Amino acid sequence: MVQTLTRSEARLRARPALIDGDFHNELNTIKDLYPYLSRRWQEHIETHGLRGPQGAFYPRFMDHREDARPPSGRVSGSEVGHSARDYLDPYNVAHAVCIPLNPAGRQMNLELGTALATAVNDWQIEEWLDKEPRLRASIAVAHEDPASAVAEIERVAHDKRFVQVQFSGRPQEPMGRRKYWPIYEAAARNGLHIMSHAFGSYGNPITGTGWASFYLEDHVGPAQAMQANIVSLVAEGVFENFPSLKLVSVENGFGWIPSLMWRMDSAWSLLKSEIPHLRRAPSEYIRERVYLTTQPVEEPHKQLYFTQMLEQFGDMVDHILFASDYPHWDSDDPDFAVPSFLPDEVKNKIYAENGRKLYGL
Repeated sequence: MVQTLTRSEARLRARPALIDGDFHNELNTIKDLYPYLSRRWQEHIETHGLRGPQGAFYPRFMDHREDARPPSGRVSGSEVGHSARDYLDPYNVAHAVCIPLNPAGRQMNLELGTALATAVNDWQIEEWLDKEPRLRASIAVAHEDPASAVAEIERVAHDKRFVQVQFSGRPQEPMGRRKYWPIYEAAARNGLHIMSHAFGSYGNPITGTGWASFYLEDHVGPAQAMQANIVSLVAEGVFENFPSLKLVSVENGFGWIPSLMWRMDSAWSLLKSEIPHLRRAPSEYIRERVYLTTQPVEEPHKQLYFTQMLEQFGDMVDHILFASDYPHWDSDDPDFAVPSFLPDEVKNKIYAENGRKLYGL
């Protein structure tokens, strides 16, 4: 019997598969985690609350996409079934990496942060990974408490659906500091990557000169923090000491990476005696170990300029991953996320092949 495809089914089959490096599985409220928290921590949250506006967004007018909200009325991105029907299915997403923007990494109460990290990971397993085989996930950790972060990595790393360890974009200290090295050692030992997602703050100002006045400043600022973290990771010797470790920069853009490598190499040529533990130029570590996502894409006004920028990337084009940022207000439609004039080979790498190789999918 000949099977007749509907128009939407035929269109889906013709659409190339995607690998999405930035898919947000959202909490509707913090109470989604209560089944995975002890009574002690439930009562603590009810009585004292959490650091940071869990369940709220800054600024108030920038919320999740209303068109991605489930019929139940819950927060967009908080129901796996609806997210699959709304995004994974119509865009032929072969795999999507979950990045829960959870409260675990921003608690000054480190014991609470540890409990929340464990709850978030158990919630991801039961509510997301077990229900949708196309999903992979990031391990939530209380990264300011490395001992507990290592314990959490060891607890869940056997589940190979977890592919990376999650840092906020602005931790308490630059990411290369020895404080965080036990986390990197545990990640490398378990074949996991380190991922830093834009935004967040652990009490420090979000710019190099203090607190910003406007959300616009915050919205374009994550690239500053990511550059500082990459400089720190290279200079402190993290990539030298953990030769298998890779860093995934999410939602920080990527157009700045060539000029950062040029400046770092120039400074290293003058100051290499200060950091003899680096055996190679900084750009070599970056080209091998750093991966960046498309959301947001810096697009010059002229096509020629974008093409020239990619030429400056060289082999690092193999390190650019597609990211939708679903279901946030500024998320990217996969059909328009990458300039259409790029060669098909480059688009195929960005949309799927680079992510497939990085995560072993």
